[in-house]
Parts: sequence; C-alpha cells; structure tokens
Amino acid sequence: MSNKDQLSSQLAELESRFRDRLRAELAEMADAAKQVLQGESNDPRSHLVLRDRLHKLAGSAGTFGYNTLGSACRELEVQLQQQIDKPPADETLMRRLAEHIIQLDSLLIDKHETLPQAPSMSDESHIPNADRHIALVVGEQELAQQMSQTLTSFGYQISQFSEPAELFESLDSLDAVIIDTSTGEWNAQELTEKLRSTPDSEPLPLLVISSDDSFNSRLASVRAGARGFFTKPVDLPSLESRLERSFTNHQAGPFRVLIIDDDTELAARYALILTSAGMLVESEFDPELLLEKMHAFGPDVVLMDINMPDFSGPELAQVIRLNDDWLRVPIIYLSAETNAERQMSALLKAGDDFITKPISDSALLTTVYARAQRARMVSDALSRDSLTGLLKHADIKDQLDIEIGRAQRSQQPVSIAMIDIDHFKSVNDQYGHPVGDNVIRALSNLLRQRLRKIDRLGRYGGEEFLAVLPNCSIEDAQQILDEIRAAFAALNFSADEHNFNCTFSTGISACTADDWPSDGLLDLADRRLYQAKKGGRNQVCSESE
Repeated sequence: MSNKDQLSSQLAELESRFRDRLRAELAEMADAAKQVLQGESNDPRSHLVLRDRLHKLAGSAGTFGYNTLGSACRELEVQLQQQIDKPPADETLMRRLAEHIIQLDSLLIDKHETLPQAPSMSDESHIPNADRHIALVVGEQELAQQMSQTLTSFGYQISQFSEPAELFESLDSLDAVIIDTSTGEWNAQELTEKLRSTPDSEPLPLLVISSDDSFNSRLASVRAGARGFFTKPVDLPSLESRLERSFTNHQAGPFRVLIIDDDTELAARYALILTSAGMLVESEFDPELLLEKMHAFGPDVVLMDINMPDFSGPELAQVIRLNDDWLRVPIIYLSAETNAERQMSALLKAGDDFITKPISDSALLTTVYARAQRARMVSDALSRDSLTGLLKHADIKDQLDIEIGRAQRSQQPVSIAMIDIDHFKSVNDQYGHPVGDNVIRALSNLLRQRLRKIDRLGRYGGEEFLAVLPNCSIEDAQQILDEIRAAFAALNFSADEHNFNCTFSTGISACTADDWPSDGLLDLADRRLYQAKKGGRNQVCSESE
C-alpha cells in the first residue's frame, strides 16, 4: 500500500470513529434540548453545557468534512451565547434554538466532500557531501581560476562555462550555479526557467556575482531566483558559506509538534496529517502533564486548544512562558472561537498565532511548517556566532556535555578537537582585521564542509575552534583533522596585492567505553594543542608527552 493510500485509509478510520461520536453527542444534545422544549430545564448552567458542546462541534465537525453541521453549530452557539450574556433567557427564542438542536442530526447526511488529502511539503533539505558539482559562468579567467581553486579545496567539483548557453546543456549534472552577470547578456526569466528542471521542481541554487551593486542589479538577481549576491572583489569564504547554506535548510531533524487538545479524534487527525508530512508529533490530553511533556519532547511548535475542561489555552500558554527555555517555542491556538476580542486577548497573554476551526489540512501544514521553520531559524541564529555561523562558546560547551553523556550511556567513543589558527595575530597586524575575519570564516566553512552532520562545531573564542566528534575514535579523528589541516594550508588568501597562506594546530583527546581519562577531555585536548604549538605548529597532536 502506498503512503497516500495508507493515509487515506487512516483518515477514513478516524472519520468513522468521529461519526460514531457525533451520533452519540448529537443524541445527548437533542435530549437536553427536548427538556428545554418540555419546560423541564431552564437552568443557566445547562445552557452553558449546551453552548460548550456546540462550540466543540463547530470546530471539529468542519475539520472532518461536515461543513454544514459545523456552520449550524457555530450559528446556534452564537445565538445561545447571546441569551447567556443577557439573562433571563428569552423562552420563545430558547425553544426555537432547542428545535434546531434536535434537528442537527439530519445534517450528518450532508457531508458532500471527500476527506482532503495532506498536501505534500517539498523536502528542501539536502545532505551536503563531497563532489557537489558546481557550475562557474565567470568571464574573468583570473577570478574563475581563483574561485575554482578555492571551492575545490572545500570539496566541490567545479566545471567552468564561458557563457550561459553552454551551461544550459549541462544542467542535469549540476547541483548549483555561480554566474557573473557583469559581462555578456543574460535574461533573468530565461535563466529562471532553465534552472528549474521541471515546472513543479525547485530550481538549482543560483549565486550571482556582479560589478554592479545597484538596486536594479540586485532586483534582477532576485527575480532570477538567486540565493546569494556578491559584488567584486568577491569575498570567497562568504560565497562558500552561502553556497553551503543553499544545500541545507535550517532543520536539525524533523520538526517536533506537541498537540494539547481534549478532543482525541481531532488531535489524532492533526497528528496524522502532520506526521504524513514528515513531522514528529506527540499529543497530551492531560494538561497537568504539560510541563513534563515539554521537557521530555522539546517541541518546536505547540498546538493548543483554547477551551478545555478546567483549563484554558491562554492559562496553559502562560505556564509554558514561565520557563525561559521555552520562550522561543511558538504557541498556536486552535479553536472555534470567532470573537475577535477573545482571540486578541488570548494572543496578548502568551500565544503567537490563532487558527479558527475548522482548518483545512493544507492550511494546518502551512501554518505549522512556517512557524516551526521560523522558530528553528531564530533559535539557530541566537545560538550561533555572527562571523562564522558556528555555535557560540556556551552552546558548544553544552553540546560537549551532551555528547559525553551520550557516549557514556551508549558505551561509544567520542573525540574532542581544539583547533587554533597559527600566528593569527600577525595576520591581523599585517593585513587588517577584515582579512583576518576572512581567514576565520574560511576555516569555519572548511571544518563545516569536511566534518559529518552529527559532529558538533563551535567557535570557542577568537581564532580558536572546538569540534566534538561522536562515535569517532582518536585515530579516525587524527586522520580527518590532518586532512582538513592540509586543505586549509593550501587555501590562498589575498589582501590588496599580497597573497598568503595560513595553517592551524590541533590537540585531540578521546574517550572510549574502557578508557575514560581522569582529567577532563577539554583540558586534555587543550594541553595537546599547546604541545602542537610548541612542536612547531601546523600539526595535529593526539598523544601526551
């Protein structure tokens, strides 16, 4: 059975369960309404219970495709609320409302729509690897040669083309395009169409180089689908950093969504739709377990019903906001509430977005995806160094503790590498701090490119970096860091008319299931870094004297 057929089958099963529940709830509501007609119940408390039931069905019925029933429940809820707000209730109007409630079950046969299918979210994530094939359309031979040499050092496979026409014949084998628009004629619309392999596919990543730094030049690049724009002279480390980001979105695994709703069938439907789009979803029906669930699951987004027994959505949202660690987690209210003032009040207290039930599958996916993506981007930006894009000092130390703890539990090795650029002060003194920044960015890009996705990398301070390599022996760490050292030493840097090279030194420590150093791994790696410096620099040291 295909994924699409399996999703349809699961949705149909949920709809069947919901229909059975509808019949039971409509029958109970009809009995309560009959008591109103017979004059047996005019208790305001029974009116509140009836209103709450109408409110709940107004949101859930439409979500399962019973739009006519959902609209009728919403209208009856509004009219009943007006009677509750201005007691005593008008008996004539209450009898009329009761009659309509009794007839609600007839709307069960008015379900004309098929269950909507979850729209496919395009997977924008790519796994970076060596031998990414990059096209260079650069007319200046010196610049083209310099770019080709630099990008090759970062692990890319480079092909040079003299004009766009030659490029278009080789698109099937390419992963990205870098084009210089300063010379020759190029058509933005044609370039966009050519870079898109099929009408429905994502175009190849495009980076633009230009001598023209005007607004119109940048606008033309945007219209061509450019993901980066660089003016001459080109900052090659920045260009490589943008190129690498073009291959990866900001996700660190699937988005994690926590649903807080007392309606089990509705929560199950939301979970099914979001799970089918590749998200990790957990539901919690007991609000008192909310904090425990937040700690254990660590959601990117919280979907929360605004009306629940004993608790309100805004109250629970404020409980979440009491913890500073969860201030970045967006909270989306899902409710049949249509009153603008109540919606605004809920948002002002703690929420970030408000979606009125019923909500289509596509709207649910789009809203959750957009909020989760933005939350990841903000969280990532706050934890990363502005110059290199690597983790900041405190964050990489947190990752170090996490990986050491994981290694101890799983009895797997973990290696730690302290990396420091040699004679970096002389680079700043001789060529200036902007050039020194380029050197730092170049090393950070190279490390990010050559290390694995599971490795953790941060700027420890100044020109010093810390790499944490889970499930990696000290011998393997020595080999990979030595390869990166050689690649970095081969990079050419330029300042005015001067070209120069840089090197770095590294100290490595590691632990295994049978060998845990008595001293801290970080201190041991730092001491070995000092040994590498003392021993002549431009080397990797993994053994103590």
